[in-house]
Amino acid sequence: MSKLEENQIKIQDLEQEILSLDPASEDFKKKTKELNKLKKETFTNLSHWDRVLIARSESRLKAPALVNKLFDNFIELHGDQLFADDQSILAGIAMLGDTPVTVLAQAKGTNLNESLKRNFGMTSPEGFRKTLRLAHEAEKFNRPIITIVDTSGAYPGKGAEERGQSRAIAENLMEFSKLRVPVIAIVLSEGGSGGALALTVSDYIFMFENAIYSVLSPEGFSSILFKNTKTAEESAEIMKLTSHDLLDMKIIDEIVKEPLGGIKVPTDSFLKDLKSKLIKKIDELMKESKDNLIENRYNKFRKIGL
Repeated sequence: MSKLEENQIKIQDLEQEILSLDPASEDFKKKTKELNKLKKETFTNLSHWDRVLIARSESRLKAPALVNKLFDNFIELHGDQLFADDQSILAGIAMLGDTPVTVLAQAKGTNLNESLKRNFGMTSPEGFRKTLRLAHEAEKFNRPIITIVDTSGAYPGKGAEERGQSRAIAENLMEFSKLRVPVIAIVLSEGGSGGALALTVSDYIFMFENAIYSVLSPEGFSSILFKNTKTAEESAEIMKLTSHDLLDMKIIDEIVKEPLGGIKVPTDSFLKDLKSKLIKKIDELMKESKDNLIENRYNKFRKIGL
């Protein structure tokens, strides 16, 4: 168990203890001060591996809760019209302020049953075909698209491969690159491999402060490079997968600041600020001509690594 995990358990215990105390008592003030000090010590100067753990935390904000809080009048749409409705993709139309948008979100569960239903956020070919179907619908009705990324990677099962997993991802990459409507991506927690890339070909990428975004997991990187998974912490440092690393490399465009310890239940002020940023960026992008939009998106990704 890492130092971060040990301290998180202590923080939870302190929070529970404080709830049972009289807010006017000296014990309450003493324990609150102790809690704040421990939080500051724990969540200041986080390592790369610490952020991996925070991004994967069970208590972290999940996409369905964010969609519910951020958008109005969300109407979920289902199915790929070929095989099935992949529950790892929460997709539909909604209002963002006064603007109708299409929302494409990767959804993990908040408990075991929901996680099994949503396949732990690992998307199958039918999920990627669902996102592409709704992206083309958005293009037809000139609706901006907002994607929310939270996956350890696309589902690697035999059935997914038989149903064309790699082709489904490739088609998303190709088609999203030439959509004639604004596309904004939000990397919420985990952004892993092709499963994340399929929903991040966009005009602007927001990334939550404690999220991670990489070609594969630190454990996968470690098993390939070092032939074991014991060096995952070291691998996380090498991979440069945090929001600050990726902003420096100009792979993402903006970091969404989180409260100390990571985002769990978003406050009204947090949601208001994020919604304002999204609306402002959509307004800017909607003023671009369709040809400029596609050309700028193309150039954005061509410049990565140069």
